[in-house]
Amino acid sequence: MTRLSDDCFDPSAPVMSVAEAAATILARFPVVAGVESVPLSRADGRIAAADILAEIDVPPFDNAAVDGYAVRFSDLSEAGPTRLPVRGRLPAGAAPAPLDASAADRIFTGAAMPAGADTVFMQEDVAVVADGVALPAGIVRGANRRPAGEDIARGSVAIPAGRRLRPQDLALAAAIGRGDLSVRRALRVAVFSTGNELTEPGGLRAASGIHDSNRVMLIALLRRLGADATDLGILRDEPASLAAALRAAAESHDLILTSGGVSVGEEDHVKGAVAAAGSLAFWRLAIKPGRPVAVGMVAGTPFVGLPGNPVAAYVTLAFVVRPLLDRLGGAVHEPALGVPVRSAFALSRKSGRREFLRVCVTRAADGAFEAALFPRGGSGTITSLTGSDGLADVPEPVTRIEPGDTLAFHPYPTLW
Repeated sequence: MTRLSDDCFDPSAPVMSVAEAAATILARFPVVAGVESVPLSRADGRIAAADILAEIDVPPFDNAAVDGYAVRFSDLSEAGPTRLPVRGRLPAGAAPAPLDASAADRIFTGAAMPAGADTVFMQEDVAVVADGVALPAGIVRGANRRPAGEDIARGSVAIPAGRRLRPQDLALAAAIGRGDLSVRRALRVAVFSTGNELTEPGGLRAASGIHDSNRVMLIALLRRLGADATDLGILRDEPASLAAALRAAAESHDLILTSGGVSVGEEDHVKGAVAAAGSLAFWRLAIKPGRPVAVGMVAGTPFVGLPGNPVAAYVTLAFVVRPLLDRLGGAVHEPALGVPVRSAFALSRKSGRREFLRVCVTRAADGAFEAALFPRGGSGTITSLTGSDGLADVPEPVTRIEPGDTLAFHPYPTLW
């Protein structure tokens, strides 16, 4: 496992925007995930470790795009219909002989074009006559023919390195004849929750305690991103045991992720534990919800401490940790693109922080999509995530939103 320097951050750095934090992550961290070969059936969601080149043309031969009749364009009359005898029948998979002049072949979609033929008439446009077929005038040379390499040419990059593979990428890999692919190993992420007030879901809860909801959410989201997330339970607010647990996790993981205990209160002990086990730089991020987010190193392993409030943990994982996961895992990071929707609410806010509002989106009477603000917006309100459709992304300078304003909307499924 790649080890990094524990002093690669500047703790005196000023408040960062979310975009600046992502850029810093992408610039300072190396790829740590190794490479392995997997069959196509197991490659969905994995990261391509190198450019995948097309070793053949796709399609590999000229073929018919429709059911019809293959002809030589040079045999056709410009003045009126052309009558040609039908020489043979070519279903998909047949090996055709060259087509002689002044003849046609009955051909079906996907069948290889016979040498000499360059044009296909759709069967709906052709009249079958006693001595063959009557072909109307007006067709263009090459009509309804798919040339070899039309989809992708031999030697071209079919799938670029760093792409998170999708089902359509696997289809293209199969089309160029690849049975397996070189991909990045899944990132090993250790996940803790911290806090004396936490109990395991399903366990006995003290009167002053709460069930730990963050850990199960974070692990599920990490796994959706292809990470190998390890559940390491709840850490109590004891600096020595926290530091020991972090050191132990660093030995066998590529990233350590915790939630809770990263603020500056007297009972927030993660800062001291990370400092004792490595180094810590508080990135004072201009994000709402989500402050604070702690980033550091523990024995050469990257560490991120997320806020304890569930909504803040969700948002910072999506917009702060996601670039780090992509970088460590060898993926090309593609910032989430918001879909434009129309605001159905008014809101005043302070400038200086990028804010993610939970919104419900419906179609208005004029057909446009409108976003309504979820009525309960606290960063500890889990139902604001379960009851809304996604996040409205409000840039740092904006101080007022009016009905009719355009907002960038991130539907939850597009974030993962």
